[in-house]
This record gives sequence, structure tokens and C-alpha cells, in this order.
Amino acid sequence: MKQKTITLLFLFIAISTFGQAPTVSKPTTDAINNVSTFTDVVTNKAISSLKKVPLDEASILLYDYDGTLFSFDLESETIVWTVKASDAHTEMCANAVTLVDGVVYVPFINGEIFAIDNQTGSIFWKSRIGNYKDQIVLKDQAPTVNNGKLFITTQNQNSSIYALDIKNGSLSWSYKLDAEVNHAPVLFFDNKVFTQSASNFYSLDANSGKVIYQKSFELTITGKPVTDGQNVFVTNEKNTLYALSPNKSDILWEFKFDENQNNVKNRIFCKDNKVYFAAQGTNTTSVYCVDSKTGTQLWKTDFKDDNIEYITQENDNLWGYTRGKKLFQILLDNGEVVLDKKLTTMPISNIEFPADDNLLLYYCDAGLIQYDLKEQDENMFYMRTSIKDDVYSAFIKIIR
Repeated sequence: MKQKTITLLFLFIAISTFGQAPTVSKPTTDAINNVSTFTDVVTNKAISSLKKVPLDEASILLYDYDGTLFSFDLESETIVWTVKASDAHTEMCANAVTLVDGVVYVPFINGEIFAIDNQTGSIFWKSRIGNYKDQIVLKDQAPTVNNGKLFITTQNQNSSIYALDIKNGSLSWSYKLDAEVNHAPVLFFDNKVFTQSASNFYSLDANSGKVIYQKSFELTITGKPVTDGQNVFVTNEKNTLYALSPNKSDILWEFKFDENQNNVKNRIFCKDNKVYFAAQGTNTTSVYCVDSKTGTQLWKTDFKDDNIEYITQENDNLWGYTRGKKLFQILLDNGEVVLDKKLTTMPISNIEFPADDNLLLYYCDAGLIQYDLKEQDENMFYMRTSIKDDVYSAFIKIIR
């Protein structure tokens, strides 16, 4: 009787959320599925058949820091469409979108994930992980889409890795993780997915969710996992970068950086058999370049009395910005700083690079900024109607 009551309560809440009774997803594989209560169940509602969509290449996706996602036409400077979560206890973005075959996959903090037509904003399907009304379920996530599945990790009481079928958002498999805080996107590589939780690092079969290995460390693993196409790299909460095998829990090498630095998190990527990452520190923040085969440091570039907030790579350059509003450009081959510019606006998003080599785009608390590299000017391309305090993050993506 108690189980029936819980089920009926869940269906009532789900109908209120989706507008009609959604499907309660059951795992389609034999993987261990540890979600056990109605607040952890995955529900999905297919609205139309998923299909490839031509790209609206005149537009950019703006995931505003208030949790609203909209498409903005860069030519007409108008909003094309807008989508937001069904419900959320606070206005917050805190996640990134993924664009595959013209379909936009967007996670919301309340646990909802939508698949959206990039041209029209029409929704192919909605999925929801759990039914928490007062917690952040998805944070610092960028959906990993590969082999017909979407991979993502949740936090707080839910705290699991999920694989959803991209055809309709239904559950393929899930696996319960250790910690209540999982703040890094999932890595897909060699038909496996990799994620961290507390002091453990996991390699799981992407199709079934079966654990290939679970590696335990002394300290918490907080860095985003990345790969050079052969091995996997991840950092702990302090000052160690690890190289791991994708198939077994062997540490191939470890690299210790400055003991006064830490907190790499998502500030890491691989290119041409090298690992690039940025570490924060009390007095000095640094960008490192390490050989991915040997763990040997190739170069290091320091910034004094500041902390790096973000890095990315574009062609043969590393770009980033600091908490002190400093925009910088570093050559990947030798670490030389070729641009070091103090901004008047504080970036709160990733950086996007239009076809014009003289421009870059980022979001600040007031809206979308177009930065002219020749003139070194910040131009407000889209302005919000209001500015909020205590902004966490935003995300932008040129449709291409």
C-alpha cells in the first residue's frame, strides 16, 4: 500500500511538471541501477521524433545566468526563440549546452534535460532526473553525447551518473556515485565513460554502465577528465595531475605542480600529445604544459597576484581570463604571452570565436560582449534589461 501511495504521488507531481503523464524510464541494460525512490526516478516525455536539423548559422545560443536559454540572431540582433525550465527554486544557469546534428541538449539545475531544434526552439523531448523542488540537481554539467546516448552526472541526494537514450530521453542506465557533489562533465572515450566522485575515479562501459574499474586516491578528485586519444588525465583537489589507463586502474605517471597551487577543475584540455591546465594559487596562478606521454613539464607561464578563471584553446593559441578581468592569449608551443589586456567587463562565460579572426565573444553580467582584438574594444552586442548580483555563470555557443 505504501509503495502504491508513493507511485501515485510521483505520478501526480510528474503530471503537474510535464503537463501530462510522462513515461517513468526503466534501464534498458542489465547495469546496476541504484536509484530507488520516486525522487530519483527518471521520467521522459517524447513530443516529436528526434531528427537532424540544419544549422541556423546566423545565430548564437545564449544560456543566460538566470537559467533562460535563447537563440540570438547576430545579423538582425533579435531573439529567435526562448526556452526555460518548467520549475526551478532559483534563477541560475550553472551548466552548458551541447549541439549535435542541429539538436541542442540543455540541462537545467532542477534536473530537467531538453532536446531542442536549434532553428525553431521546438522541443523534441523532455527528461527529468528525480523530482527535487529545493535542490540543485545538475551543476557545472555539459551533456556528453555519443553513440546514441547522453551522459551526465547529478549531485546532492541523487548523486549518480546517467545515460539517456537521445531518441526520446529515456533511461538507458544509471550508477550511484559516492559523493553528493559531482561538478565535472563526463568524458567519453573508447566506448567508455569516465567520471570522478569524492576520492574515486571511475571507468564504465558506455553501453551497459558496467564498472570497468574504480580507482581510489588519497585526496578528492575534482578535475575534469580529459584524453589525448590514448590515456586519461585528471587532477586532484591539490597539486597533482595523474595519467591513467582507460582499461585498468594503473597510474602511468603523476606530475606534481607548485605546492601553493590547486583547484584545476575544468581548466584543462589536451592537444597534440600535450596536457594544458591552469592552477589557482594564493599569490601566483599558472598555466602548465605537460608532455602526455612522459609527464614532463614543457613550459609554465605565471600570472602574479591574480587567479585564472577560465582557459580554452583556439587553433595554436590558449585563451583565458582571470578574476582580475585580465584577458590573455598564450602560444601553445612555448607559453609566450602575446596578449595581456585588462578588461572593463568581467567575463562569466566561456569564450567563443566567430569566423572573423579579429573578434571574440563572451558573456558578462550586463549581456553579450563582442571584443575587437584590433581595436581592443569591448562592444555590447546584446544587453540585458537588468543586472543581478552574485552571478554564478553563463554559457554561449555559436551555432555552426
